[in-house]
Amino acid sequence: MMKAARNGTKDSLEKTKLAMIRKVSFLQRKDSAGEGKDDAGYMDVSVYELRHPPPQLCPMPEGLSSQQVVRRLILSSIVQSESSYLDSLKRILQEYQKPLLEPQSCILNPKKVRQIFYRLQEIHQCHSMFQIALASRVAEWDHSERIGDLFVASFSKSMVLNVYSDYINNFTNAMALIKKACMSKPVFLDFLKKKQASSPDRITLYGLMVKPIQRFPQFILLLQDMLKNTPKSHTDRLPLQLALTELETLAEKLNEQKRLADQEAEIQQLAHSVGDRSLHKLLNSEQRQLIQCELLTEIVYGDKGQVLKSKERKVFLLNDTLICANVNLKICSSTRGSPDISSLVLVGPKYMVKWCAPLLQTQVVEVGQDSLQSRTARRQSKVFLGPPRLYQELEELQHDLAVVEEVSLLVGTLNGTYQNLNTTVSQDWCLALQRLIRLKEEEIQNANKCRLRLSVPGKPDKSGRPVSIMVVFNTPSPICKISWVNRLHLAKIAQRQENTPGWECAAEDWKTKAPFSCPLLTCKLPVFSSKTQTLKLEAALHSPSQSNLLGFCTASTSLPQGYLWVRGTSNHGQVDIFSLNRATPRLVKTVPMRAPVLCLEYVKELCPSTEKEAKKAHTAAKIGNIICVGLQDSSIHVFSSVDTAVQCLLTLVNLDSCPVLCLKHSLSFLFAGLASGKVAVYHRRTGERLWDVDSCKLVSLGSEPVGSLLTLEDAVWASCANQVTVIQGSSLHTQSFEAHSDPGCSVSHMVRSGGGVWMAFTDGSSIHLFHTETLEPLQEVNVSTHAAHLTPGQVYVSSLLICQGLLWVGTSQGIILTFPVPTLEGIPKITGKGMSSLNAHCGPVDFLVSTSSTLASDLLRRDSILNGSEESKADDGGVHRLEQSSYHQDTEVPPSREEKPKRLLLQYRLHSTCQLPGKLLSAQPEQGNPRAPTDSLEHSPEDGSIYEVSEDPDVWVRGRPVELGKEGEARRSKVTSTAIVSGGRGHRRIGQTTADTCSDSTENTLLVWQLPLTLSQ
Repeated sequence: MMKAARNGTKDSLEKTKLAMIRKVSFLQRKDSAGEGKDDAGYMDVSVYELRHPPPQLCPMPEGLSSQQVVRRLILSSIVQSESSYLDSLKRILQEYQKPLLEPQSCILNPKKVRQIFYRLQEIHQCHSMFQIALASRVAEWDHSERIGDLFVASFSKSMVLNVYSDYINNFTNAMALIKKACMSKPVFLDFLKKKQASSPDRITLYGLMVKPIQRFPQFILLLQDMLKNTPKSHTDRLPLQLALTELETLAEKLNEQKRLADQEAEIQQLAHSVGDRSLHKLLNSEQRQLIQCELLTEIVYGDKGQVLKSKERKVFLLNDTLICANVNLKICSSTRGSPDISSLVLVGPKYMVKWCAPLLQTQVVEVGQDSLQSRTARRQSKVFLGPPRLYQELEELQHDLAVVEEVSLLVGTLNGTYQNLNTTVSQDWCLALQRLIRLKEEEIQNANKCRLRLSVPGKPDKSGRPVSIMVVFNTPSPICKISWVNRLHLAKIAQRQENTPGWECAAEDWKTKAPFSCPLLTCKLPVFSSKTQTLKLEAALHSPSQSNLLGFCTASTSLPQGYLWVRGTSNHGQVDIFSLNRATPRLVKTVPMRAPVLCLEYVKELCPSTEKEAKKAHTAAKIGNIICVGLQDSSIHVFSSVDTAVQCLLTLVNLDSCPVLCLKHSLSFLFAGLASGKVAVYHRRTGERLWDVDSCKLVSLGSEPVGSLLTLEDAVWASCANQVTVIQGSSLHTQSFEAHSDPGCSVSHMVRSGGGVWMAFTDGSSIHLFHTETLEPLQEVNVSTHAAHLTPGQVYVSSLLICQGLLWVGTSQGIILTFPVPTLEGIPKITGKGMSSLNAHCGPVDFLVSTSSTLASDLLRRDSILNGSEESKADDGGVHRLEQSSYHQDTEVPPSREEKPKRLLLQYRLHSTCQLPGKLLSAQPEQGNPRAPTDSLEHSPEDGSIYEVSEDPDVWVRGRPVELGKEGEARRSKVTSTAIVSGGRGHRRIGQTTADTCSDSTENTLLVWQLPLTLSQ
């Protein structure tokens, strides 16, 4: 069974399972006459506890290692959680479904009862079978200590996917039925209350029914803990990794099916509420795709920045349209005013479309970008949308600074000497105003973090000229706004010609994929100038950096910040540096080299691990991130990577004087693959940033050139011909294995994910997966069968990359393919459908490189200044916001409407002027100190009814529960921007005429694919 699981032969695995099931006498085929579609492999299970007692661990034997003790504890957690889960399922079936289905019960229609508890019986029986096998495995635990293969055998069945998928897709509908029943049938509500009151844990029906949704995330966490405490040499190691892969794949499929089901339900609910025929036709079109929908708060401001009104709207982002709708929540009149649960349960929302706008005519506007338009709006109308008050205050401060600077010049011409009126004081005024301007700019930026401002087309005016309307939404958090801005940006890119369509799927009869479900081609640009057409692309790397010049929205839509280093080979090498800190990448520098460039390696600045290293690093000169460049003349140049400032810090040479073909760094070592079949290893002294020139050691692999290097923790994999050698970093001990049976097929590329390494070869279109610990082959995939436009027999894999759960494969014919792979610690087997891009190069894909950067944390932080005080104090339209100097920390209650605005004590460094020469010009200086109002923006989650279904994807996705509030947000506030760059000759569209296909087959071109922003803890 394990062999079948490793080799990916699902048929063999299913046959093995069915053979095992046939041996169990208490399994009987379920009658297929029941309601709904049942699986052919579904069997009814009757478990007798006397014959099949629940799993129970025997007493712990003596002499166990600490890891064995921990593994027993984790196994005990698995047993206990599974027993509790089965009890919960049994409670639903016995205490809820069974009484409601009894003939004498008139509480609820039996048809609705079956709809509410759809597939729960089958889920219970799946886990009953699993518990039988688990009991057998637990009984022999001290002899075998294996659990991973049991999870693979139990949860790789299609039956498990089908029943769980049906249940999860029906969950929202089941909750809606319960809500309506609670409102329309008081007897049903009383039934639920009695069941809850009589239960020992007083758990609700919702609490019981949500457990199947949470089951696989719980399994994944338990197996992750088990894997962490399993030695690499343990026989359960590989089965655990395969089990983790199986559960992750299952969870991903369930999540995707749930997402599609919810998406379709939202579209249908919106379509049923639309009266406009054209919009109704749009919503029912097969081409439409719901990208994002969320409940946001629309804010309408007055001419002084005060809030006129606010209301919740449901905003729908389709692939080509943005729709804003009112949510009409109706409560049954018979339950209004009632304190029981029925007054909290609402009928499903009905939408009333307020407006819809073409996506291409919708623009995201930053606060302050429309100051000129705001002035025009003030003249034309007394009321307009948008918060211009902050920007107006900034303009007033800038005006005051200009005036004070002029006053300062005039003060310098005074004949008398005054203690509190001299150039020192006037300069302090200027410094204080400059600080107020900085604070106001920060306030504007902070105010923009949760405020989504959209310019949408309105009805033309009387003269027929187009009119734009500014609509302002408050989002629950900065991350929510970032998500909206990013999705709006990518949805527009998805409508470009090169992305309609952009990909096709071989497993779906070459059907094209919806644009937003695939990586989007963002831009294509030439690499080298026309004078250097002889240059050939070899590789590239990304040097991340943070640019403070990017605004909030720009950072949400731009490519990963940093610089892209692209190398090419010719008689004279060079490296081109592209800046990604703009909307479109642009060439900012070309660095000539004395010899052709063969490889690049990015080395991130290391954090010192010991106090001694920290002290030594503190005294050493700051270098920052560095980039190593391997040349054909056998030298390695080490450059600093501070923006575009390129400085050669060090030059390394190898003892063989052979060209450097590949570079990789691991801990304190730098590995260089040479054309002579050897690997040069350079060591870095403790606390030093650069490698010792005289520390070079050579490790011989063979007579063929070293084709590829790959870093794995404290070791490096190096390929030579069809052999791969594992080199331990500290000891340089080696272990070799054969990666291909044909000596003529050399390993050309290696990429790692989780517990596996994918390899490509110089000949053939197959890629192979190897286990990182046992070095066993696990899977082989022929990529040519996944692309309709590849010429059979003439294809080889020219580049390889794994990024964000996708295995990217570049081919010799310029076509790029992607395969979904797991992202956790399991085995990165290809289990899903492969896709091929309809945007290709005219020659081989020379390289694939991922660019990734994390958004600055200050963009995600909600400061106290962003507290919604503008919204909560709508009456204080004429109140000026007060700022203070850096040494003032007090606060007080803001002034009322009747009070005049408090004056500012304009001081920066001068706490007093008594030490200055001259007489005091005024005997009554300003006493006291203006105090800023206390602000605190609270974005607490809405408390829905007891059966309200959360829209948080973490409810459906694997992982630990997400904590809300500021601490929870801080843990989730890592937003990553990712793009994939491919390099090759020219660009062509697959499936078009020859005349339209190739742009310039001789020009080196970069194709950039952008992925949606990802959120991680």
